Amino acid sequence: MSISRRQFVAGSTASLVGLTSRNALPRALIADGEPWYATMRRCGQLNLNERDALTLDVAGWIAYWASLELDALLLNGGGIVAFYPTAIPYHHKSAYLGSRDLFGELVTAATARSMRVVARMDCNYAYEDALQAHPEWFERNQDGAPRRHNESTWLFRTCMFSPYFSEQMPAIYREINERYQVAGFFTNGWPSTGALSVCYCENCQQVFRAKVGGVPPQQTDATSPLYRKYYDVYMDRVLEIWRQWQAVVTERGRASVYVGNLGGGIRTVKNVRRLGEVAAWFNADHQGRSGDTPIWDCAQQGRVAQAVMSGRTITNVTGSYANSRITWRHVAKPAAETILWMAQTTASGMVPWFHWLGGAPEDNRWRAVGRDFYRWLAQHEPHFRNRRSIASLAVLYPQRTIAFYRSGEPAGGSSEYLQGLYYALLDGRFLFDFVHEDAIGPETARRYQALLLPNAAYLDDEHCQRIREYVGAGGSLLATFETSRYTGWGDARRDFGLADVFGVTAVGETIGPLPNSYMRIEQRPHAIFAGFEGTALLPGPENRVPIRAGGNHSAPLTVVPNYPAFPPEMVFPRTPQTNEPAAVLREQGGARVAYFAGDIDRSFWRSGNPDLAQLLQNTVRWLLRDAPAPVSIAGDGIVEAFAWETEPGYALHVLNYTNPNMTRAFVRRFYPIGAQHVRFAVAPGRRISAVRALRAGQALRFGQQGAIVEFDIPSVVYYEVVALT
Repeated sequence: MSISRRQFVAGSTASLVGLTSRNALPRALIADGEPWYATMRRCGQLNLNERDALTLDVAGWIAYWASLELDALLLNGGGIVAFYPTAIPYHHKSAYLGSRDLFGELVTAATARSMRVVARMDCNYAYEDALQAHPEWFERNQDGAPRRHNESTWLFRTCMFSPYFSEQMPAIYREINERYQVAGFFTNGWPSTGALSVCYCENCQQVFRAKVGGVPPQQTDATSPLYRKYYDVYMDRVLEIWRQWQAVVTERGRASVYVGNLGGGIRTVKNVRRLGEVAAWFNADHQGRSGDTPIWDCAQQGRVAQAVMSGRTITNVTGSYANSRITWRHVAKPAAETILWMAQTTASGMVPWFHWLGGAPEDNRWRAVGRDFYRWLAQHEPHFRNRRSIASLAVLYPQRTIAFYRSGEPAGGSSEYLQGLYYALLDGRFLFDFVHEDAIGPETARRYQALLLPNAAYLDDEHCQRIREYVGAGGSLLATFETSRYTGWGDARRDFGLADVFGVTAVGETIGPLPNSYMRIEQRPHAIFAGFEGTALLPGPENRVPIRAGGNHSAPLTVVPNYPAFPPEMVFPRTPQTNEPAAVLREQGGARVAYFAGDIDRSFWRSGNPDLAQLLQNTVRWLLRDAPAPVSIAGDGIVEAFAWETEPGYALHVLNYTNPNMTRAFVRRFYPIGAQHVRFAVAPGRRISAVRALRAGQALRFGQQGAIVEFDIPSVVYYEVVALT
């Protein structure tokens, strides 16, 4: 570095304002045994802008955050802009800071109110003076031009493979650690879970020459062998930097932590399982939804994070501002939308992180929303200390398929299979967890009766073998469409990688998209056809793989091929009956296997046809042999449920999605649903003494026979948590 540690310490300490003593932390902030962030349950963030250094009311802001009973507060430290008198060359100090140490003032005030401070950093951009002095720090286009920010054009994008990440950012972390009692560092926007970018700077060209074997390509294309090598090199660099930064922030022996930005949702490209290997704390910067995103998008984020963190700390950011498709940073989104987003955060086992941008808001409608929800959380905190999920049904999170499948599809298209299955499970009121494809193992068979694969088209041989072993151990399986038809990078196999498990052989290329095709019911009675007594036909999927069933496996549904839907005179089947299976059911030992040749999950998501949802639900019940679920909830409305074993006992979280804005932002008001009858299985020998609805604030009448506890939730407005102790 251009400044030594000795020079930094000698040259900067005297100029500090509001310096906090290393031993000044209140006793309440000292971690005992486990890391402090492992027990954190409420987190907040004030995201400063550069001008806030002029007039920010430190006392007023800290009083507000303290009123939320926060465990941790995120405050801007540096990176793009330093909010303290930095001595690091080319670390841009706020132009409005003057002699003030705003960050130091905030740290001192927050610490005095028993809130830990995490320094919010930005490693992604720097100013032109840094570009002139260190051109090697910055990303380049193919023509060699540095990459400007598309709005703030005076900022230039830094390169992850450059010394900016391995030298400049560690120097800033060390400076802040020397001066202030911070408990951690968070980087905005990095590494994220989105698509990889390709940089053409000299550092990256050297990486390609030495580690990839070629030159940076014009675009990221998973069918390219060059891109596949680059993906692994890129992930290795992310983990290398993550580990380095974690080591830097703990050099002084503190219980500090580095936290990366890992938002958001189910549409991920970077391998979240690998990121989970280094993340002591997983932060999903998944602040809200826009357009036609379904309301359960936040709960899905929780399921993804739970699938890779094995019980370690997970937070999710709720943006209190209007982060819609048209973004308004300084006006609040509707209170109902914000509240339901935070409710999904806590229901799915994440810790809420409430966020506002700008130190002088003129719209303050968001303040009471956060305060009321957080105070309620604090009042009932023990019931949000989860030990384990008690779901017995698992849905595979097929990350490679979501990341790389059919790269020409519109954005989000590869997640529609999972989305359709998800909606069907919510409609059927199933309790379930996500399992990441890289995490399938013996524990999967011990925990889950059935595993559902929504078109997991891209699976490596190792994944196929683990699924095969799961079925061999007695786990039941549902798979759809092209599951296992390709390797993890999308190279086509001659047949399904799981052909032996499905009991089928692919006999041709994928057919579709074709509307107005059908599935003919061939086998009655059968459990998967419950509720279809009045019809011989069911709506067919838009796409299918032509298959042949092996052995004596049951094919209760056959394909009725597509025929014209217009004009009416032409609407009749040319081939009303075939021997081509639309689904194959088989039993293997104690396991049941159901394979659907078509994309019925995606077709349901796109059409909303309830027959497809009911067929999926019936099939899941058949897989489970109609065994009683750990939790069942009977009543009207669309709900999502999570059930946890907690420190005091058990907690059932019920989210009410019954709303005209369920699949389009924003929710503006709630539509309460009536009584919900719950049947809850507790551990054998466990006696429940009280059942209480925490949102309603009332004790519920209940009965217990053996391990089964039954009670009614009188109503759910938007969210209810029932504690069983």
